[in-house]
Amino acid sequence: MATEEQREVETKVEHLKQQADIKRALKQTAGHKAESKPQVAPRQKVFLGTYIALLAGLGVVYYLFGIAYFSLHPLARTYLQRYTRGAILIVLVLLAEQLVNAYLISRLDDVVSRYNLGRVLRLLGALLIVFIIISVVFINWYTAVVSLGLLSLILGFALQRPITSFIGWIYILVREPYRVGDRIRIGDATGDVIDVSYLDTTLWEFGGPYLSTDHPSGRIIKFPNSDVLSSAVFNYSWPLFPYIWNEIKFNIAYESDLDFVARTMQEVAEEEIGEAMMERVTTFRNLLAQTPVDELEVRERPAVFFRASDNTWLEAILRYVVPPRSAGRVKNQMIKKLLARLNAAPDHVLFPKGNMR
Repeated sequence: MATEEQREVETKVEHLKQQADIKRALKQTAGHKAESKPQVAPRQKVFLGTYIALLAGLGVVYYLFGIAYFSLHPLARTYLQRYTRGAILIVLVLLAEQLVNAYLISRLDDVVSRYNLGRVLRLLGALLIVFIIISVVFINWYTAVVSLGLLSLILGFALQRPITSFIGWIYILVREPYRVGDRIRIGDATGDVIDVSYLDTTLWEFGGPYLSTDHPSGRIIKFPNSDVLSSAVFNYSWPLFPYIWNEIKFNIAYESDLDFVARTMQEVAEEEIGEAMMERVTTFRNLLAQTPVDELEVRERPAVFFRASDNTWLEAILRYVVPPRSAGRVKNQMIKKLLARLNAAPDHVLFPKGNMR
């Protein structure tokens, strides 16, 4: 029987490992063996070969113009040499774009990340090509470089925060500290991610100064993407273990029946959480075994601990795992059931009197 249950859990684990978000999370852990790198697509190989051949041909032509191999007017040769140099630079930009796309972007698992980064790469390539064309056709190359340097310096000071936020957006796409739908905390902001744009991230706040629970507050929070480069991000939606630990504490007298209290609290928690929930936790616990996380510390069943309190009472602590978005609702229902069960046994459980709480 135990073997059949183990095989069933292993089957569920293998099924989970096929999901894209689980694959990404496993790759981010040092304990996961990296898969073989995907091969470059044939279409990309054709483009790379074509650009390399064009680069070689243009290089030969530029060299021939440089040694005056062709019988041309000096002014015409100068212009043709400049245009050839511009063509070489354009081909270099296109070649670099294809290399980055083939060996970096195309190897990302997330389709959305591949699309967004490919769009950014094409934008940067187009801007470089436009600058090369303008500099070759209209102005001297050295003047263009100096002008670009001055313009970049000015824009760097004027748009420092937006540029840093744009870099932060690229970091979010590549490293994925969070994605749309994740529940996170960064700085003083806590909420569910509902949008990640080029410059900022939008959260649907939960908790906040007006609530003492983890329910949505109705407000949205926007912060610049640059914050992820300088602040710690707490993500409550890790695909490898999409649960959090919660605790419920009661003060009881030292004379209470601790075995009864522990048994009752654990029974109520298991009834509230349900066997299905504990089975899911068991599955993810086995998935964690393939990472550096100590899966032995991940208990699928609720546990009860006792600790001496500073106010001369004993603390009965119920610890359990729960999906982040259900934490407030589950805790509220569980407190009601716990108090009902424990108050129904005054011979076993002694609570502080009303004027001593």
